[in-house]
Amino acid sequence: MRIHHLNCGTCCPVGGRAFDGRTDGLFGALVCHCLLIETDAGLVLVDTGFGTKDVEHPDRRLSRFFLGLNNPQLRSEETAIAQVRILGHDPRDVRHIVVTHLDFDHAGGLEDFPNATVHVTAREKEVADQRQGGAFVGDKRYRPQQWNGVDDWRLYPLGGGDRWFGFDTVRSLEGLPPEILLVPLPGHTWGHTGVAVREDGGKWLLYAADAYFYRGEIGGEHYACTPGLRGYQRLMQVDAASRLTNLERLRQLQLEHGEEVRIFCAHDVVEYELLAGRSYKASPSRAQLSA
Repeated sequence: MRIHHLNCGTCCPVGGRAFDGRTDGLFGALVCHCLLIETDAGLVLVDTGFGTKDVEHPDRRLSRFFLGLNNPQLRSEETAIAQVRILGHDPRDVRHIVVTHLDFDHAGGLEDFPNATVHVTAREKEVADQRQGGAFVGDKRYRPQQWNGVDDWRLYPLGGGDRWFGFDTVRSLEGLPPEILLVPLPGHTWGHTGVAVREDGGKWLLYAADAYFYRGEIGGEHYACTPGLRGYQRLMQVDAASRLTNLERLRQLQLEHGEEVRIFCAHDVVEYELLAGRSYKASPSRAQLSA
């Protein structure tokens, strides 16, 4: 399998270093880290970031609250469908999309791939359809118009499954190679998951999505997180105890099995740079990518 790391949406919240931990200016830089995997079963996307309809009609598709808070730049060239084409592939060959959760910045591109089967937990689909994502953000984080056009769903329970590095509810996915696994990590949302992908060399990548937001939360002996992202996680969580338990499990996995598993989240720009092999700079007026 060949794995491509994509940024499918730049957000530039006011706060600079207080969000991303490195920017000296007024605006920070966060990414929407997604994966495109070439497999014998066709192309597989892991999350989609923002889609073409989000770019074209943000006021219809996204909440004003999150447009103001996250300041997404919504560039057509950053959509997953545009990047699939840039890589030389036909978007119709995207056969499967694994969605860690249905937040607006992870599910926006689903309708850009009408031929794809969408894999997600049954619990996530249920609460997203009912917009039960928290007392304040529930009707803002989930935007059903982003997935109303999806016809082919594969829904998975959170319980049961197999053991994988101490996680005991890991599931294989229907129609996908056994090297791609769904790893339940609830707390950020009720049905939130990570996705584990085994590289050809045998090492695992674990895309932890929004189980954490900042590299320092799992990357060292001591916990570290910027104040902006610490506050954002609390705003978005539906179950603090589950989120913190899973965060600790990820920290232990990193400490005990770091040679076998590489963990990364959805929005940390440094983690994205390291895996994508490019530097990334963003401002509210433009983004610059240099290999």
